Amino acid sequence: MTPQPMTAMTLRPGQDSTPPEAARTPRVRSFGLTDRGRKRETNEDQFLIAALTTSLRVQQSSVPQSATQYAPESGSLLVVADGMGGHAAGERASALALSTIERFLLDTLRWVFTLDEPATGGALAELKAALERADARVCEAARRDPRLTGMGTTVTMAFSLGHQAYLAHVGDSRCYLFRSGRLHQLTRDHTLVGEMLQSGSLTAEAAANHQLRHVITNCVGGGAPGVRTEVHTLEVQAGDVLLLCTDGLTEMLGDEAIASVLASNPEPRFDCEELVRLANAAGGRDNVTVVVAKHE
Repeated sequence: MTPQPMTAMTLRPGQDSTPPEAARTPRVRSFGLTDRGRKRETNEDQFLIAALTTSLRVQQSSVPQSATQYAPESGSLLVVADGMGGHAAGERASALALSTIERFLLDTLRWVFTLDEPATGGALAELKAALERADARVCEAARRDPRLTGMGTTVTMAFSLGHQAYLAHVGDSRCYLFRSGRLHQLTRDHTLVGEMLQSGSLTAEAAANHQLRHVITNCVGGGAPGVRTEVHTLEVQAGDVLLLCTDGLTEMLGDEAIASVLASNPEPRFDCEELVRLANAAGGRDNVTVVVAKHE
């Protein structure tokens, strides 16, 4: 499937969109689901949904209270990864990338307090650093074990806190925004065909079934250290839905079918189950992973 043209919601890397701010801070409800599909013997996809909170651990106090106090606001972290490499290397790469990102962000939790801190570069800098750490770790694991040579993975992340969402992306998994009945693709596909589309040397019609559309040009790992992270910021509002997915979904379903599911189901779990079911019913040629987050 080729990216659909975006109008008012077009984002440029590192730049904000500016829809009207909602009256209240959105509450996020999320669910994720991964499936092997109909054709593959193993599942090389991974996903993560996590709440990042700040806490105060009380060691002693003259006031009766809980041993741990939590801040009322927490951040929502969503990640999908699609591994590649064969012989279980893809599964290893995607799992290793997720665990590295998880550990890195936990160790640098201070960025929840300094999202716009110029000295650190804020959330986007931390997300990019997490992907760079994952890239180094996947490459190192492949260097130590010849059976894992060339393994790599796509990674698409979204972190939201209050009205702000921060996106970091590598590969051809995708992040979509569903708003007011319309589906907007927020990330670009880091593939050979995607680059040809960007340069204007290939039409969307020709790209749809191009034989090289799965050739990844930018990933975590992949045999050569160094990753080029695409980043965006987005102001979210009540009613917005973020969808993160691997290409096992977008190769099987078009934008219209995806939007129809997101518009029909009130619960993220039902969205995920229906999207996976439809992808498999359409052929299920690849592993399929979806994460849906509804902002209310």
